[in-house]
Order: sequence, then structure tokens, then C-alpha cells
Amino acid sequence: MRRRVVITGMGCITPLGHNVRETIDAQLHARSGVGPIRAFSAQSFPTKFAAQVKDFELKRFIADCKRWEDCGVNSQFAAVAAKEALEHAGLLNDARVDRTRFGVYLGSGEGIQDFHNLMSLIYRAYRRETRQLDVADFERGALRDFHPGREAEQELHTTPAHLAAAFDLRGPNFNCLTACAASSQAIGEGGELIRHGDADLMLVGGAHSMIHPLGVTGFNRLTALSMRNDAPEKASRPFDLNRDGFVLGEGAGMLVLEELEHAKRRGANILAELTGYGSTADAFRVTDSHPDGRGAIACIEGALKDSRLNPSEIGYINAHGTSTQVNDSVESLAVKKAFGEPAYRVPVSSTKSMMGHLIAAAGAVELITCVDVLHRGVLPPTINYETPDPVCDLDYIPNEAREKRVEHALSNSFGFGGQNISLIVSRFSK
Repeated sequence: MRRRVVITGMGCITPLGHNVRETIDAQLHARSGVGPIRAFSAQSFPTKFAAQVKDFELKRFIADCKRWEDCGVNSQFAAVAAKEALEHAGLLNDARVDRTRFGVYLGSGEGIQDFHNLMSLIYRAYRRETRQLDVADFERGALRDFHPGREAEQELHTTPAHLAAAFDLRGPNFNCLTACAASSQAIGEGGELIRHGDADLMLVGGAHSMIHPLGVTGFNRLTALSMRNDAPEKASRPFDLNRDGFVLGEGAGMLVLEELEHAKRRGANILAELTGYGSTADAFRVTDSHPDGRGAIACIEGALKDSRLNPSEIGYINAHGTSTQVNDSVESLAVKKAFGEPAYRVPVSSTKSMMGHLIAAAGAVELITCVDVLHRGVLPPTINYETPDPVCDLDYIPNEAREKRVEHALSNSFGFGGQNISLIVSRFSK
């Protein structure tokens, strides 16, 4: 008999709020977190808006924030969400827990971008007459101006390492960056470590911000971002016929996974059970999903098989739902193929319509939404859904939250490169 994995704590910081309660409340009231970019001057960019975390000061959340002062905002977001999740689970300072059996698995994106120094050095070292960079001059400036600690923050392992040190988590420590599927994959793989006996507890999730000039430039060059600059709060419109791209977001989501008997022994409040995990690759293109949805279909089917559930038992789907033409149509096709006739009866929504796309952190925050659905019995809407697309013909919970008791919820994360993750959480039963 395999070890059962339950969720005992959750935390997040998003464009909709500084914690789980604020984020969920905003979702259920159909509020948008999208607005003009404040992190830098974006007036010359095709897309001038994003979904940013508002009024963020680390000292409001972390008493001793000196250790984090040279960290990227991704690590700072991770610290805030992790602290909330560990407090929620009653594990922040629990000396009874074996910390060598308590690990970290994140899907965290790249850290701080020293954009100003990098561009300034390139400008000064560029020789207009030869149209070449004076590499020696650039190197001298880099050794002088780049901050060694901040350079190290660009490494992907730093965020889970920071969390391990800050919260004394001495078990397995991993980070994966499988694009938009990263934090969902971290949750699935963290659960597998517990299932197979390599850990008793795992802090899992993700943190990311690409709201900087290089990030926005890259997605604009890929023509992936909405350019609805006249009405940014209406730009993210998953499954709507007139969708024109996704909205870039930022933030972090963290969950505490725990082996069931371990949770019972310490009297933990069990929020839900992680019952299904599916992972596949499209093996197709770097940016586009396979048009037949083959990877997404296999991924959903894998999660269903792992959970030992039938499609008709899934009461809600939190879609990847990015608001791009290709993703939304392929995901709708995949749900129909994997579910068959029950696909038309299961409510589906995309919370990216409100908080944008948190990239590596998206899946973890969306799974937190699914856990709340199991408890509250209220499904978040897909806002800005105005004109149905004949290709996307499922029930997308348009514009208003809906009450429904749900026993099992599915969360999809389909990333660039054809990375596909599906997770299923279930109402806990003994």
C-alpha cells in the first residue's frame, strides 16, 4: 500500500493579495489584479501592463529580512509564501518534527536581473566605429559594478536553498524550471518523495517574476502577450473568441505536503489529499502545444489513473487557460478527449483571467485555489468571458463565482516546451 500524501498548510502572495485569504477573496469577487507596469518604464513596449504584486515590502512580512536583502524578488516572494504555509501547518517552530525528513521542492524561476548595470556596461563597451563590443572593457566594468551576491541569485538553486536555511528544512532539496508547469511539477515530485518514503514532509511550490525589461521583451517577441493597452484589466480573457495573448504576472505559492500518518500523529489539520499526478511531454515545439493535444490528453489521463478516479468524479477543473489562441483551444480539446461526454458537465475556470500568468509559480497558486474549492464549495469564475469561441465550448464559469460541492478537483499546467502537469486534489476522508 502506497503512502498517502495530504496537504496541511498553504501560503501565497499574488497580484490579488498578500496571502491566501486575500487572493481567494479577490477571485470569488471577480476582481482583476492587472494594471500598468510600475517596475520599470514600459512606455516603449508593445505591452505596457502586467499583473504585479502591490505594495510589497519584505519587512512587513519577515521580521529579520537582512538575509534576504540581496535576493531577487522571486526568493523574497517565496519567503513570504513559505512562512504563511508553515505557520498554517503549525510547523514554523515545531521541535518535535525531524527536520532531516522535511525537504523542499520548488519550481522557482530565475532570480534578480541586474538590468541597469548590464545595459550600462554594454553601452560603454560598445565601439560604434567597429560595431563590436570591447570585451576587455566590459570585463573590467563587470568586475567593478556587478554585485557577487546578486550574481549568485541568478542560479536556480538559490531559492530552495534560502528556504531550507531560513526554516531549517534539512531533507531533500530540489528546484525544477519547466516553464509554466514548474511549480505543479514540484508539487507532484515532492509528493512522490513522500510516497516512496524519502521524506515525511515537503515544502513545495514556486516563485517567479519576469516583470522586467528582458522578460517583457522576450514574450513580446514571441507575440505571446496581450496588447490590449487601452483596457488592461480586460486583457486576460481565457477561452473568449477575442483573446489576444496572456498577461504577465508574478508571485509565489507554497504548500506543505505531509505523509498521512505523520500528520495524524502530530494532530495536524488536514486540508486535502493529493491523489493524482500526471506528467508528460508533447515532444513537439518549444512554444506551441501539439495541435492534437496529445501530451495534455495523456497527462490528464495519467493523473486520473494515478488517483483511481473516473472523469465523472471530477467536480471542477482549474484550467491552465492562458488566454492565447493556441493554448485555450488545445486545452479544451484535451479535456474533451480525456473526459469524453462528462467534459460538458464539469465546470472549468481560469483564474489567470484575474491574476495573470505567474509563470513558474502559476500551478502552485492554482492548486491552492482548488483546495479552497473543496472546502468552501464556491468555484472562481473566468472573468472577461464575453464572446464564446465555437472551438472552446465547455462550461467556463463566466464572470461570476458559482456554488457547488466538489469532492475532487483537477489542476492543469501546460508549459512552453510541451511540459504538461496535471494534479488532482480530493476532499480528505479517513
